[in-house]
Amino acid sequence: MLPAGLQEKIPAGMGPKIRKKYYQNGRRSGIVTLYRYAPVTAEGGMGMKRFLAALLAALGLMGTLSGCSLNLAASPEDLYTLPQLPAEYAELNHSIRQLIEAGAEYAAPTAGTNLQPLQLVDLDGDGQEEAVAFLRRGSDERALKIYIYERTESGYTQSAVIEGSGTAIYSVDYRDLDGDGRQEILVSWKVGPEVQALSVFTLRLGTPRELMNSSYIRYAAADLDGDGREEILTFRADEQGAGTADYYAWTGDGTLAPAGVARLSMTMAELSAGQVLSGTLRGGEPAVFATGVSDSRIQVTDVLALRQGELGNLTVSDSTGVSREIYRYLGLFPTDIDGDGVTELPVPQDLLPSGDTESGCRIRWRSYDAAGTGEDALSTYHALADGWYLVLPESWGDALCVRTEGAGSDASLASFGIGTGDGRIEILRIYTFSGENRETLAAKGGRVLLSREGETIYSAELLEAGAFTLTEDSLRQSFHRVSRVWSLGGN
Repeated sequence: MLPAGLQEKIPAGMGPKIRKKYYQNGRRSGIVTLYRYAPVTAEGGMGMKRFLAALLAALGLMGTLSGCSLNLAASPEDLYTLPQLPAEYAELNHSIRQLIEAGAEYAAPTAGTNLQPLQLVDLDGDGQEEAVAFLRRGSDERALKIYIYERTESGYTQSAVIEGSGTAIYSVDYRDLDGDGRQEILVSWKVGPEVQALSVFTLRLGTPRELMNSSYIRYAAADLDGDGREEILTFRADEQGAGTADYYAWTGDGTLAPAGVARLSMTMAELSAGQVLSGTLRGGEPAVFATGVSDSRIQVTDVLALRQGELGNLTVSDSTGVSREIYRYLGLFPTDIDGDGVTELPVPQDLLPSGDTESGCRIRWRSYDAAGTGEDALSTYHALADGWYLVLPESWGDALCVRTEGAGSDASLASFGIGTGDGRIEILRIYTFSGENRETLAAKGGRVLLSREGETIYSAELLEAGAFTLTEDSLRQSFHRVSRVWSLGGN
């Protein structure tokens, strides 16, 4: 039997409606509507992932869980069949229905990667997934509720409730911060237009225990002191409006308490437009990389780490009091660009006159050690408009120039050379083709195939240029696609 109110919404001959949202850069880009259900298994039940669509439908809510997918290869009979809920979920279904009938409503997290009103996660590390439901009871003083249901032999029973105040549950994350095999729950409560309150809970003794609470704009978890447990850094504005990083470390009683403060080089508005990343210094020490982006498209990065047990900003200049890493913003953030386990910062470099400077740029990638010493690791050319980059051979030096044609179009060219004018030695041509004739154009004249990405083909011409000449193998090893970041929101 379909849930009440759904039958009139289903076209004739189709199964129940499921709406899947997809996001790009933190914003909802669209909705795909599918008229189908995941089929039951051959054993007559359904897998954990397939269960959710049916359960949420039974609860009157259309949505999907993180990591759950629909089997598009199912038979027509399967597609139009509403599976019966397995007996082990009946108690969970009944419990949540009672809460809703008593005046509660769903209050799914609004940001982050865990956006579903009902989530399955193994919190205690026993191999059995607990159910976590997010609701709001407007009549209660602490209206936001997180109900936790423990898996038992007979089904699911409520084992704990986490309560909070605010306008919404902003985000939730599950991390084993202390390394005991059990997941802590990191909950962000929306308390203002631009401010959240972060609470960290443990269920180690069955009853929720709050380990810390702090207002923040962004936060990061990292094992900065190397003790095998992750601490928390929260980023906020102080009383004067300056950006501040607060360090929360573990105490003897198993809570997280303030243990240090570091001044930032950016405002919280700039940080909100940027990124916070947990990474690694050149000597293997952990660090947090905070990057802010201004309205004038200027990027500033602070590298935060412990020095002699104190939180410090490794990139801050003694003379200016702000980070030395300030450059124009190109959409690039700190990352391990060469896969060596060390996090590098992008530093734009000017090329010799090369046409459209907005279409591509040379980048020097810089790493830091615990003493705050920066060191260049490698150079790349990033074709910003066409979505690829090339690791540049050191032998090409600083006299490199790149000429571009048609960047961002269905047929573009980047020509690499040394020198300018009549003295320019052309080394390499890289093409990006996405038009109807892409196959023909990509193979024309014996061009070397570099990569395919959907309907886009990347190919190249290797030119004889003496000591600057590349081989096909070295070119393919040096060529990379820029990973497109699809995000469901930030912390």
